[in-house]
Amino acid sequence: MINIIRINETERGKKYQLRINKGDIEIMITWHAIDRSERWGLDMERVISALIYPEEVVIGHRGRYIAHKKEGEHLIRAVYEYDEDENAVVITVYFPYAERYYKGGGMYADKIFA
Repeated sequence: MINIIRINETERGKKYQLRINKGDIEIMITWHAIDRSERWGLDMERVISALIYPEEVVIGHRGRYIAHKKEGEHLIRAVYEYDEDENAVVITVYFPYAERYYKGGGMYADKIFA
């Protein structure tokens, strides 16, 4: 279960402080990722769920990771990296057809919340 404790706006985006079970984590969602999620019609709870409970995480470009969560024929793809404090920073989000990127699940190059 994910509870959003606090949301703070920053110059770069919004910082979400989350309580997951009994642990707390912080995730930065950049303004670009917020714009893209709105463009794709994805509410932030779905994006955060894809990050915290992905079906798979693959390695992207420049040391970034991509969390995948299937929704019907589509796939929430959340591209993220870590900042200097080891907090996840979501760079962008999109919602392509799953057949293009989905590897079948169960592969985890990274996990934000282990």
